[in-house]
Amino acid sequence: MTRNLARWDRIARLALGALLIVLAATGTIGAWGFIGAILVGTALVNFCPIYRIFGLRTCKDC
Repeated sequence: MTRNLARWDRIARLALGALLIVLAATGTIGAWGFIGAILVGTALVNFCPIYRIFGLRTCKDC
């Protein structure tokens, strides 16, 4: 897997993913909020398979 996420993209994914997970765990939103785990996972591995399919990269040096 080649890195394709910039630092700002990783931070945004971590923040949004964590927020979705917390909201789903507290019952504020439905179980679909656990999709946030996908965002957290892609941020942790620094790779987004959807970006690769479409040929996108948010980092300059990768």
